[in-house]
Amino acid sequence: MGLKSIVALMLLVSSLQAWSQTKTTEALQKTHRDALAFYFYNHTLSMLNQKEDPGFDELVKDIEKMKFLVIDKDQNFGSSDYKKLVSSYKSEAYEEIVTSRVDGRNFDVFLNEHNGKTKGMIVTVNDSSKLYVLDIVGSIALTKITSLFNTIDGSSDIAEKIREMTKKD
Repeated sequence: MGLKSIVALMLLVSSLQAWSQTKTTEALQKTHRDALAFYFYNHTLSMLNQKEDPGFDELVKDIEKMKFLVIDKDQNFGSSDYKKLVSSYKSEAYEEIVTSRVDGRNFDVFLNEHNGKTKGMIVTVNDSSKLYVLDIVGSIALTKITSLFNTIDGSSDIAEKIREMTKKD
């Protein structure tokens, strides 16, 4: 590899840091060091579509990057911590858009928009034992958020590996 290639690669890697998730999600991961973190890009999200469903491909087409964070709530994460988390997302110009409850889990969705275009989304999924955070660069249809979460959490080999990693010893 020549010097020009190395310099180009270094510039590419350094520019990717500007295209990152929220400071709040990064701080949450640092605070909970044993949290599981997974990164998905548009092409890796497509690999979750093991049934080759064109609807799923349509769902993820506007997601550039997503961080999926799993926090075990046994590690001192309570309701006051969640309120601080929400406040921190709001301080980063994320607006709370939707709150719902599906299958015993609370879903909260926050949007960051500029000039009418969604730049990022935060989806928190909160149940009695875990907090899941989907920090998305890009967007998905609000009506399809549970579908995306269920695909990651329940219907693929990757989801099975994630569940195995989150089980207690």
